[in-house]
Amino acid sequence: MTAAHEILAKSLRTRPEVLEQLESEMQKKGFPPVLENIEKENEQLITRTLEGLGVKSKTAGEVREALFEQVLIHEKELYKYIGVSPADFSASDKSLRQGSGQAGDAFEKIAQTARKMATEDKGYFLKKENAKEILRKRPPEQTMRYLGYNNVEEMLTHEDIGDLFSALRFTETNEWMHKTFDEAYRKFTPNDFEEREIELRVLGSQWKEIAEKYVAKKHHNVSHLKEFGIIFLNPIAETEGGKFLRDFALLLHYFHEIAFYSKLFRRYAEGPDFSTHFISALRGDVSEPETPRASEWLITQRYLWKENPEDPRLSTPHVNPESKHWRKAQEDIVAFGESKRESGLEFWNDLWAVGGWFDKKIGGREYISFELEDNAMGAASKSDGENQTFSYHQHEALWNKIFSEYVGGYDKLDQYILENMEKGKITLS
Repeated sequence: MTAAHEILAKSLRTRPEVLEQLESEMQKKGFPPVLENIEKENEQLITRTLEGLGVKSKTAGEVREALFEQVLIHEKELYKYIGVSPADFSASDKSLRQGSGQAGDAFEKIAQTARKMATEDKGYFLKKENAKEILRKRPPEQTMRYLGYNNVEEMLTHEDIGDLFSALRFTETNEWMHKTFDEAYRKFTPNDFEEREIELRVLGSQWKEIAEKYVAKKHHNVSHLKEFGIIFLNPIAETEGGKFLRDFALLLHYFHEIAFYSKLFRRYAEGPDFSTHFISALRGDVSEPETPRASEWLITQRYLWKENPEDPRLSTPHVNPESKHWRKAQEDIVAFGESKRESGLEFWNDLWAVGGWFDKKIGGREYISFELEDNAMGAASKSDGENQTFSYHQHEALWNKIFSEYVGGYDKLDQYILENMEKGKITLS
């Protein structure tokens, strides 16, 4: 067992023996040893970053605050480039009303910039007429009640179907959504899909009241419909420090997530049991905990840490599709930073899998993630007076990096995930 096993195991919250066995079994399968180089690169990136930040004492608090400060600096630069500012959103009423003056214009500028920066633009999605049939089969009672309609046909006559389907995420219950998947989605075949552009839309002011509750619960004002290729922004401004960069990165993340699921849908369309695989992908199914066999990696489709930080699947070899979408979103941000050096956003290059333990001033040690979204969320939490810290994006990115180093790069990682999603695991031979 090497020092790299010990250090990485502590970072991944697993046992050194797990990594030692993993490295041994991977080498038996003909893959090169990678853990020592990954640990060395991690230390080099930490050193480079702290030197660039001018961090002297390297206590956990100083490192954390320096990273949060970079989030706030880069957030201001992003505002400047887009041509908006927090002042554009009314202090007395933080709703962003589509097409209603300065706030609506600002939100549209944000959407336009995200479209320009995104490197994905098309996909394979359900035809929109299917959305109307779904609502006819499964009337969304709470949505109709909120909007003041007596029946589905009346609602469909007066409301945009894209807005309606987007709003279901915060008007209807999870139980309604899952039952709708089971009853209405099961009939779909590849003939119900078509190629079209990924759509980014700003919802109108009629959704303000109920959207506020959604944003308060989810802590962000962005969501998506992967089956319809729609990303939507709720009409609620989140302007406290850290929240704008956090949510803008999420916009870019959704472009990559939607593109990935589009590739899955195409793949499922060429094989049997299309609807079963389609619904499973939309639900985010994850294989139940079990002891993986040698050279077997679980595919954890969701961030399990948010549901249970002690989930045993988090400490076993696994890869995470969500994490690869975040990596690509941050690559988009870094690419923008490299084209607009004054923004400083290239600072986050290669930091998605970087993290380390640092001494506290009062004793003990604290784990600090250098990943952009973890730090944007931490800065936002500080703005809210909650002072939470996060590392789950970096944790999953590190597992992804380990796998990618074994198999020959991130493109290979993406290919393995795409080809094995329906199995819930990757078995290397």
